[in-house]
Amino acid sequence: MVDHGAPPVALVTGGGSGIGRATVARLRAAEWSVLLADLNPETGPRAADDLGAAFERVDVAEEAQVEAAVARCVAEYGRIDAVVNNAGVGGAFGALTDLAVEDWDYTFAVLVRGVFLGVKHGARAMRAAGAGGAIVNVASIAAYGGGAGPQAYSAAKAAVLNLTRVAAVELAEDRIRVNAVCPGVIATPLVGRDPARALDGVQPWPEVGRPEDVAEVIAFLCDDASRFVTGEEITVDGGLTAAGPRIHAAYGGDPRKRGLTGVNRGTTGEPPTIRSGR
Repeated sequence: MVDHGAPPVALVTGGGSGIGRATVARLRAAEWSVLLADLNPETGPRAADDLGAAFERVDVAEEAQVEAAVARCVAEYGRIDAVVNNAGVGGAFGALTDLAVEDWDYTFAVLVRGVFLGVKHGARAMRAAGAGGAIVNVASIAAYGGGAGPQAYSAAKAAVLNLTRVAAVELAEDRIRVNAVCPGVIATPLVGRDPARALDGVQPWPEVGRPEDVAEVIAFLCDDASRFVTGEEITVDGGLTAAGPRIHAAYGGDPRKRGLTGVNRGTTGEPPTIRSGR
């Protein structure tokens, strides 16, 4: 993918803050040329200036704007090696029976149409150049089930995962790799002020995830080091998904933390075995 005679080139959407900004910083540190695309007219240009990236104001739900950003990469740098579809919003929230259809559509326009457009136009440019490339879509652990995010957001992120697989299969013959990352609760402006408090007793890893943690994975997926990885989703969540629903509290707390061990035999008619731990 990468011609080592010239710096590789990436387009990163939503690069003005959070995971997007950390990704731009990580790629710039590896000497990539980066076009930072963001809708925010304040944080976007500021981040680009701070990180030595170019800036383009882009609404990822608008095809002409995404197409123009990809075209600018090719025009200014002569190529595009990676597209990171990171731009996102929290989107619609509330009971399904109360959600306004326009709020639902807005959520899907940004989170799903925006990814589709990045894949479409990024892949077109990569295919035309004939050198392959990498596309990384930022999904979420909210895609895995209900309760990890608002309904529209969760459904949209699930769509991103399926779109990633579909695109990976279709674009493999062009040596264009398409993967997704699924962050858990990461300390970004989108999450809120005190993610550590929300994660207490829920996330196994004792530290709150940072944007840089996700950016490292994205950078790996952009690089030739992951040349045989496509159609995959990598979860970056401090063990949240591995831990499952964490319903110990409903049954008196985690037995391990109460020094208990044993076996629950359910409805077999045989009693459980409960003993003190070491």
